[in-house]
Amino acid sequence: MSSLSDEVDLLRRIPLFAQIDPTKLKLLAFTSERIVFEDGQSVFKQGDEGDAAYVIMEGEADVIVDASAGEIILATVGRNDFVGEIAILCDVPRTATIRAKSQLETLKVSKEHFIRLMAEFPEMSIEVMRELADRLVKTSADLANSREKLRQAGI
Repeated sequence: MSSLSDEVDLLRRIPLFAQIDPTKLKLLAFTSERIVFEDGQSVFKQGDEGDAAYVIMEGEADVIVDASAGEIILATVGRNDFVGEIAILCDVPRTATIRAKSQLETLKVSKEHFIRLMAEFPEMSIEVMRELADRLVKTSADLANSREKLRQAGI
């Protein structure tokens, strides 16, 4: 199990938190909850209320969406990735399920603390916008590729 200083070091490696004063990161790490998920266990499910975001400290998880044809794995996330922020920023239900592919160590950041940090550190808000914009670009490209494959298959 890692120490508070290990958690602060981990948070500093995440672009979203890189510009935040280390004392604020220490407070964030202290007020966050370390949670371990076992292989196959869901961190959260699509449609759940967004009450927190998670920093992945160790392990990997799949990002899954429910579709009419069944579950679709959109991506795999791992160490230093940050997931779950969309639901807490937009007050919408979770847009995907996050399911552990191995033992997964996370740091759960509450909605309240995350929003407070964004208010105190505008540079963090800019990083959040960049991350969301990057995800939107990638998702749009993936959808276009999938649409083209379906068209070529005559579907």
